[in-house]
Amino acid sequence: MTRTHLVWDWNGTLLDDLSLVVSSTNEAFAAVGGRAVDADEHRSRFRRPVAEFYAEILERAVDEEEFGRLDRIFHDAYRLGLTDMALAADATAALKQWPGTQSLLSMWFHSELVPAVETYGLAGVFTRVDGLRAELGGHLKAGHLAEHLAGLGLTGEQVVLIGDSLDDAAAADAVGGQIVLYTGGFTDPSRLRASGRPVADSLVEAVTIARTL
Repeated sequence: MTRTHLVWDWNGTLLDDLSLVVSSTNEAFAAVGGRAVDADEHRSRFRRPVAEFYAEILERAVDEEEFGRLDRIFHDAYRLGLTDMALAADATAALKQWPGTQSLLSMWFHSELVPAVETYGLAGVFTRVDGLRAELGGHLKAGHLAEHLAGLGLTGEQVVLIGDSLDDAAAADAVGGQIVLYTGGFTDPSRLRASGRPVADSLVEAVTIARTL
């Protein structure tokens, strides 16, 4: 089956923001007396729901109220650092390589994602851009992807998702789509390879693989 549509992840995939995510996470942990993590530990432990990741690092339960506080601290810190973030080195080349239609699906807030796409010179590239419309994030991506495809009028069998997390892989599975996992994002490459999914070390390679699925 030829898959004609490519769904891109934003944070950790098209946007090279791992360092900012780690520093913002550490600001949230520090606010509740937690210890800091480095990039390697973050990549080896990060998962969704994010509250479970926080609970593991803090070594205690994190209820919804506390997660809401941590999430706000994280996002406030993240916004301050966004001006220094660049696209992944080969993002533009990778976007040009796909012969079909493309869209963008992110767990970043929709009201901030849309202008960011324009800021990075990507206006007109995507047939649809969807970010998080809820006030609190951190949940699984599967439902978000299903809504995204419904908005596009596509089925999972028509799409390939390029993302950087095992949650992206689970979301693709949930809709019957294919996935290519990118090692330059939030997840340790060994975890991605252990999943048995196609894995790429660059975004251009990811698109090359996607064209064969």
